[in-house]
Amino acid sequence: MDNRGAQGAGSRGTGTSGAGTGTNGTPDSGAVRAGQAPLLPAHRPVLSVLEASGSTRGVVLVLHGGKAHSREPVEARHLSPARMIPFARHLHRAGRKHGLAVWSLRNSVRGWNGPDMSPLQDARWALQQIAERHPDVPVFLLGHSMGGLTAVCAADHPQVEAVVALAPWLGPETPVERVNGRKVLIIHGTTDHMTSPSQSLAFARRASADAASMQYVSLKGVGHFMLRKVRVWQTLATGFVIKSFAESTGAGVQPSRAFTDLLPESSVHVTL
Repeated sequence: MDNRGAQGAGSRGTGTSGAGTGTNGTPDSGAVRAGQAPLLPAHRPVLSVLEASGSTRGVVLVLHGGKAHSREPVEARHLSPARMIPFARHLHRAGRKHGLAVWSLRNSVRGWNGPDMSPLQDARWALQQIAERHPDVPVFLLGHSMGGLTAVCAADHPQVEAVVALAPWLGPETPVERVNGRKVLIIHGTTDHMTSPSQSLAFARRASADAASMQYVSLKGVGHFMLRKVRVWQTLATGFVIKSFAESTGAGVQPSRAFTDLLPESSVHVTL
């Protein structure tokens, strides 16, 4: 997972900030009772939306990485959300004219935080926002590192049809049933020392029986932060989403020739 921050460009589109909620789904109260210290404002997730041209026929939700434990708020300058901006823009260019919108989530805090699963709570909130605006369209999840784990865990939302997990943080305890009936692509570099390619492959094998489809790509000599073979990462991620979008909606768009050359239709495990 990501443990560094750096300057990054902000994404274009409209921004939406999540309202703070308690564990029971009710809004947090700012009231202070006698003898209590004032409550600090909760950090909130933020959505940036690249709208489709015309009516929206599908939505991609982009999920960034983070740390195992941190209550520090996520900022736009952090490398984790910044590295997903090119993926969001690449997807938007490929699909916007056909009705594909791209929503990028900036998490409330940087950590997964054990049983709190903070990014998963944020993703559930984001999916609720999508469902309220676009209740009848398919949703496609794209996540890197901790965002890949978040995408897998949030895939049981009824509108989710496909998941792309880039160098995901997966383990034996990751629930395979969340991707039942979903199309899944996992991409992992063979020299990743932040998350485990062997655990990703093991998850793919466990989940393949009940997923709608499962494909796994090993990138030789590539590490965690997608600095090498950048075009391959982007071509695979965008191509898989566009293909799934076209299959779900009948939209007149096809993945690039480069995608089909890299990942043939019948392939299950590819090494590039």
